[in-house]
Amino acid sequence: MQTINSLSEFHRLLSIPPPAHPLISVVSVSEIHAVNSDLWMQFSTDFYTISLKNNIQSKVKYGQQYYDFAKGTMIFTAPKQVQSIEVDKTNAFNETIGTGYVLIFHTDFLKKHPLQNIIKKYGFFSYAVNEALHLSEQEEKNVVEIFQKIEKEYQHIDKHTQDIILSQIDLLLNYCNRFYERQFITRKIVNDDLLSKMEMMLDDYFNTGETLKRGLPTVEYLANQLNFSANYLSDMLRLLTGQNAQQHIHEKLIEKAKEKLLTTNLSVSEIAFELGFEQSPSFHRLFKKKTEMSPLKYRQSFN
Repeated sequence: MQTINSLSEFHRLLSIPPPAHPLISVVSVSEIHAVNSDLWMQFSTDFYTISLKNNIQSKVKYGQQYYDFAKGTMIFTAPKQVQSIEVDKTNAFNETIGTGYVLIFHTDFLKKHPLQNIIKKYGFFSYAVNEALHLSEQEEKNVVEIFQKIEKEYQHIDKHTQDIILSQIDLLLNYCNRFYERQFITRKIVNDDLLSKMEMMLDDYFNTGETLKRGLPTVEYLANQLNFSANYLSDMLRLLTGQNAQQHIHEKLIEKAKEKLLTTNLSVSEIAFELGFEQSPSFHRLFKKKTEMSPLKYRQSFN
């Protein structure tokens, strides 16, 4: 795997002119004619990319998922994350591959600015490509305006350039956070179905002895089974139910623990082992935190 370290190198590989600013660039997708290179099979970068793309004639793989771009699609990539592009080599290197914009900014551009830490809190930089953001016409217009303002600003570099551009990036990220929340809500029927699948999956996990083989269920396990990234699953659940994926797992775990405490003669340690805990005190602490009483006291309260 090759790492693309600089914006200049990335521009060269995309067959576009060198960047006007060494640390930030807005690229028009219609101008891209990617260099025919094996590099695209697996690569990472030292910079963030925020892409708004339409009608892309290639497949992008991000993590374990492929995605065919459609109208008004946004994808967010953080530094050091493995990517690959599957290009139709019969025409992709000679013809325009689509339309839209790609905002690229190096990690050094964020140094000593509050956004350097804030940007890490946006979970969508860890979403898989099949969890892309799909924009309405008005949302796309808002995003394009910000891209264009950023591109215009770095044409005249002075002591204010960084702060002005980063304020625009901050605005863009806040917009995208809002748009993702809208997407979670507007896909409620699909997401309700997902909640049912997750509940059934957790039931099966606890009822079929998977805890004895794998230990406690993890967010990563659930996300993989549901074909989502862990961050996307947690963010969606938090908006829809007020609880993230880990909290849902804990709720199901306590439900199963209560069932075993009241319907079996197993000791608390045996129940903890059956539920996937390596150590009984960990089970005891979680149960007391969730129910405000110890497992033993809970059992005795029903006798």
